Amino acid sequence: MIERLIAFDTTSRDSNLALIDFVRDYLAGWGIASELFFDRDGGKADLYATIGPEDRGGIVLSGHTDTVPVDGQSWSSDPFKATERNGRLYARGSSDMKSFIAVALAQVPDFAAAPLTTPLHFALSYDEEIGCIGVRDLIADLKRRPVRPVACIVGEPTSMRAVIAHKGKLSLRCVVTGRETHSALTHEGVNAVEAAAEIVAYLKKMARRKRDEGPFDPGFTPPYTTIHTGTIRGGTAMNIVPRECSFDFEIRAIAEDDPERLFAELRDYAMAALLPEMRAVSEHAEIAFHALNAAPGLSTSPDADIVKLVQTLTGSNSTGKVAFAAEAGLFQEADIASVICGPGSIEQAHKPDEFIALGQVEGCEDFMRRLLTHLRA
Repeated sequence: MIERLIAFDTTSRDSNLALIDFVRDYLAGWGIASELFFDRDGGKADLYATIGPEDRGGIVLSGHTDTVPVDGQSWSSDPFKATERNGRLYARGSSDMKSFIAVALAQVPDFAAAPLTTPLHFALSYDEEIGCIGVRDLIADLKRRPVRPVACIVGEPTSMRAVIAHKGKLSLRCVVTGRETHSALTHEGVNAVEAAAEIVAYLKKMARRKRDEGPFDPGFTPPYTTIHTGTIRGGTAMNIVPRECSFDFEIRAIAEDDPERLFAELRDYAMAALLPEMRAVSEHAEIAFHALNAAPGLSTSPDADIVKLVQTLTGSNSTGKVAFAAEAGLFQEADIASVICGPGSIEQAHKPDEFIALGQVEGCEDFMRRLLTHLRA
């Protein structure tokens, strides 16, 4: 099943429908109906399916079907063909996170044959890698239902450890508009690149403050809110004062920080310290911020029933927190108690020669078998 899912190139920029159609048909073969939630263009879809009684809440197994690109990466083997070497499976998505989905699907015959007293739900999403986008319509639909799931296990790679918290994420684009002129007459122009650079420098100042002053949560690595500028674009030629510049940045916040408040600090600096000087030269100068995406953080009590269950299923009493964003926070916002637990390591994700250890796959299989026993009780 892992090999089958890996063979679908579901890079976020492309459609995931071939994989979704395969899963829908596979489930239908076991008498399980699927609901699909399409994006606006109809080129991508979420899948939601239920095994067991539909008149009571159950447990969701959630996973995203999309992967990051392999462009520019040096792979030792075909990234879309699962290749076994030395007890590992190498392929894009092997760790993040098609192995979790595949192990769950491989157990469907046993789940379907069992008289489940607690229903099991499958939730497969698109575009998680570019901002947890696809799952939102599915979750919105669940919120409107008279009976919704009571808990969710998101199978991101955690080495089969229960993760009870992840950071929230806010991503934005800043667009600076200045005035073009000959570079010999800089006093007549408004340099958009330089203004953008001052804002980026302020972001770096904020990042250092968080690093040095906190607040801190030692459960995370790193234990503080991080602020990062990812891309910047501007200018056309050396001898032209640039009219436009834009850059993208993100804030990954621990629960003690409010990313909107941090963004407001940056915006206030730009509008008060930079824009008046720019408009003194050109009344058309502008600094604009546009939201790209946002995902809430996850914070589940270590005493929550779903955490206790996952600890029982894994055989470990430990819990952890992760710096990466996930869909778990969105499920929690819908009053569906959530925890992250899946095979593989996030340290392998997004890299060339991404892999998952076969021992992790076996651990996930044991997890699913124990889950089946729990759902039959």
